[in-house]
Amino acid sequence: MFDSLSEKLQAIIQKTGSKELTQDNMQEALREIRRAFLEADVNLRVVKAFISSIKDKAEGEKVLQGVNPSQQLIKIVNDELINILGKEQSPLDFSGNPNIIMMLGLQGSGKTTSSAKLAVKLKKDGRNPLLVACDVHRPAAISQLQTLGREINTEVYTVPDNKDVCEIVRNAIAYAKENGFNTLILDTAGRLQIDTDMMAELLLIDRMFNPVEKLLVIDSMTGQEAVNVAENFDAQLGITGIVLTKLDGDSRGGCALSIVYCTGKPIKLTGTGEKLNALEDFYPERMATRILGMGDIVSLVERAQEVFDEKQALELEAKMAKAEFSFNDFLKMQKQMQAFGSMGNLLGMIPGLNIGKDDRDKISHEGEKQFKRIEVFIQSMTPEERANPKIINTSRKKRIAKGCGMDMHEINMFLQQFEQMRMMMKGMHDMKGLMGKMGGMPNINSLGGKMGKHAMNKAMKMMRRFK
Repeated sequence: MFDSLSEKLQAIIQKTGSKELTQDNMQEALREIRRAFLEADVNLRVVKAFISSIKDKAEGEKVLQGVNPSQQLIKIVNDELINILGKEQSPLDFSGNPNIIMMLGLQGSGKTTSSAKLAVKLKKDGRNPLLVACDVHRPAAISQLQTLGREINTEVYTVPDNKDVCEIVRNAIAYAKENGFNTLILDTAGRLQIDTDMMAELLLIDRMFNPVEKLLVIDSMTGQEAVNVAENFDAQLGITGIVLTKLDGDSRGGCALSIVYCTGKPIKLTGTGEKLNALEDFYPERMATRILGMGDIVSLVERAQEVFDEKQALELEAKMAKAEFSFNDFLKMQKQMQAFGSMGNLLGMIPGLNIGKDDRDKISHEGEKQFKRIEVFIQSMTPEERANPKIINTSRKKRIAKGCGMDMHEINMFLQQFEQMRMMMKGMHDMKGLMGKMGGMPNINSLGGKMGKHAMNKAMKMMRRFK
C-alpha cells in the first residue's frame, strides 16, 4: 500500500547527500516530501503539520552537527511518521462480561469479513467469540456471515425474520452468558452513504448496550473520503478505533496517514490479505520503518511463530540429518511459506534489501509461478514416489512428464536439484553439530579460504535454481 510513497521518501532522503544539513538542502527535501505526500493522497492538514514539525526539529538543537544529513533526516521523518500513525500500539479493550465489540462501516468496506477475521484472531488469543448478525437490511448479509462462521468454525447468532436489532443484541447477550461466550462481535448494518436512519439504529445499540469497542472498518482504497466518513462516525458515535482493510492493495497510503491525525482515534487492526487469518494488530513504529524502507523484522518473526509448527519443524530437521527429506516434506514446507503471505510482502519486511516495488512484484510473480510448477510436478507422482524419490526410473519419469506437462530434461533437472538440496541440508546439519562441539561458528574464510567461499556460492546458486 505504501510502496509508491516509500520509494519517493527513500529517494528524497538519499538525495540530501553527505554534506551538512543546511537551509538549502533541507528546503529542497521538504518540498519533495510535501509533493510525495500530496501524490500519496495524504490530507492537506496532515501534510502541513508534518512538514512544519520536520522543519522545526531539523532547525532545532536536536540535529547533531557533523552527522550524515540523510541519517538525520531519516530519524526526523521516522519520528514524525510514528506520531502521525498514532505513536504507539492500541490494544483492544476486553472489559465486560460478555465483552461487546461493535463493528461499524459503510457498505462494501469489508465489515462482515473483518468481523469473521476478528473472530479468528480472538480465538487464536484464547477467547471464545460469538458473531451476532445485526445487519437485517442488506439482502444476504446474514447468510454471508453464517457462511463465514462455518468456514472459521465460529457460531453465528441470528433471530430469523426479526428486524428489531436491539432485541437481537439483547437475546445474544443472554445466549452468550448461558453458553460461555466471552466476546460478542456485532456485525451491524452498513449503507452506501451515511444517513439518519442508519445512525439512529447504531446510536440505539450504543446507548442501550454500551459496547466497549466501536470499531470503524475503513477501506484503505477509499482515499481522502475515508477521513470524512471517519469524522462523521466519530461525531455521532464516538468510535474507539479503526480497522483498516486492504492494506496489501495498491492504494497510495494517504488514508492511513490522514485518518489518525484527523480523528484522533487509533488504527487498532489492519487487514493484510483476503484469507480469514489476515488481520493483524497495528504498530505505528513498525509501519513507519517499513515506509522508510527499513523493514519490519519484528512482524516477520511474529508471523513465523504463527505459521511454523515447532513439532513439524523438529521432524523435518531429523529427516534432513539422515537425508530422508521427501517430496511430501517439501510440499509441507512450501505450504508453510505460502501461509506467510505474498513473497512481495515478505521482501518488504526484510531490512536492508532496498528492492523497489516493481522488482518485488516481479520476484513475487516469478516465485509464485515456480512454486505452482513444482507443486504440479510433485502431485503428478504416486505416493510411493513422493516418499522415496530414488525409485523414480525412466518409465516413471515419462509418466510424470505427461502428468505435469514438462519435458524429460526438466524432470531430470528437478530430480537432480532436489537430490543436491537434500545432501546440502544434511551437510549443513552435520556442520551445525560440529560447530556446536567446537563452541561456535568460525569465519567462512578460515574454512579453506577460496574453497569455503566457492562451496557457499555453489550452494546459493543451487537454491536459486531449485526455487
